Amino acid sequence: MTRFTKRKFQLLPIKRQHQKCAELLSVIYNKLIAQQTWAIEWEIYRELLQWMNDTIPVTVNPQILADQYHYHLQQAQISKKEHHFLPAIRQGDRVKGEAPWPIAIYLDHIRSAHNVGSIVRTVEAFSLGSLYFSPQTPFVTHKQVQDTAMGAQQWISCHQGIPLHSLPRPIILLETSPDALPLYSFIFPPSFTLVVGNEEYGCSQESLALADYLVEIPLRGHKNSLNVANALALVAGEINRQKQLNI
Repeated sequence: MTRFTKRKFQLLPIKRQHQKCAELLSVIYNKLIAQQTWAIEWEIYRELLQWMNDTIPVTVNPQILADQYHYHLQQAQISKKEHHFLPAIRQGDRVKGEAPWPIAIYLDHIRSAHNVGSIVRTVEAFSLGSLYFSPQTPFVTHKQVQDTAMGAQQWISCHQGIPLHSLPRPIILLETSPDALPLYSFIFPPSFTLVVGNEEYGCSQESLALADYLVEIPLRGHKNSLNVANALALVAGEINRQKQLNI
């Protein structure tokens, strides 16, 4: 970009000054993303702001550049889409997901179809494993489950009518208990069954009788537990972290 003299720049209409600033920021941003040197352009930009008696940013990062860019466009009365400057956020589903791990997730007497749908989406997003539904839990044919899962059910192996005792050992219950092991200290085996329980009373007595391990999420507040779908999401993230470490 041609470097202006102060006199020449200040002779431009104010809208044109802001347009020039926006153009300069676009150059700076592209160089920043490409890990190229942008110091000279940033020096020029700060100089232009000084001549305009405008506020001069003290740091450089993509968010500040984006905010400044749209500020100049607004002052120049130039209308562009919000995402024009920043790189596009990845939207839409992947064409192909990774193979699921050999993990069984058993939904033990969960009542809320909304919670079930959220769990379905989390399990698919992490390609965590296969889902097994207790008889009292809304299945993936339930409309609210499908609405909340947003189509994730089509990519998961889902099963009804299979008792917990027939699923792979060890059986690990996500449960609050003085005997439970902290999630972030527990090392998950290569294959296992994870049980998440009812929103009100947790895992059933039948599941507790079969449990090999109890695992809980360490909490620091007054509440004793999390929403079951939120809790499963945290556990899924930790399982994924451990699996990635073992690749």
